[in-house]
Amino acid sequence: MGFQLVFTAFFKSLGQLGDRRFRKVFFTGIGLALALLIGASIGLVWLLDFFLGDEVNLPWVGAVTWIDDMLSWSLVVVVPVASIFLMVPVASAMTGLFLDQVADAVEDRHYTNLPPVEDLPLSESLKDTFAFLGVMIGANILALVLYVIFSPLALFIFWALNGFLLGREYFQMAAMRRVGRDGAKELRRRHMGTIWLGGTLMAIPLSIPLVNLLIPIMGAAVFTHLFHLTQGEGTSRY
Repeated sequence: MGFQLVFTAFFKSLGQLGDRRFRKVFFTGIGLALALLIGASIGLVWLLDFFLGDEVNLPWVGAVTWIDDMLSWSLVVVVPVASIFLMVPVASAMTGLFLDQVADAVEDRHYTNLPPVEDLPLSESLKDTFAFLGVMIGANILALVLYVIFSPLALFIFWALNGFLLGREYFQMAAMRRVGRDGAKELRRRHMGTIWLGGTLMAIPLSIPLVNLLIPIMGAAVFTHLFHLTQGEGTSRY
């Protein structure tokens, strides 16, 4: 039953990927992520110049004038490389601020008899988004130990861990819009197996460059469907 629900939700979401509102959320998230990374890079260079100044006095060496130049040029190389790895979590965080629009698009197309919902306040969205981002990063850092110990299974551990976290977060987001935070937690406990399976399906493409940037949108869409399908609302239209 869980497999059927998950794949029904996945293919319905895939069929709506070209939706105008999906594209808007995607490009807004990417644009904000790029702006944030570029701004952070410029700010880091400025801070180094501010604190180091034109010269640094080193013990037994004296005044050195080339350290700030060396660090600045190093950042030119280091920041773009770091941005490659940071792009997915940062873009996910930025896109996460607008996932209600994806859920609205899914419900407007597939579940037309539902009453409207009130959007979460921006402060609540920010809190939930960055709390989730922190949990994702922290859990994956801790999991590095397991990746080393069980290196042949590292990819499967990555999928299982991130599948659990993604499923938990996206189902919570989808359900909370309709039944509130407490109701969403109860439903999440009741359907944990199906939710974990759906999250794992979202986690597998995380290891595919560029495709992984679509995961926040697909996750929001898939779990909006999963919420309604687990409530027996399986007569959605295409």
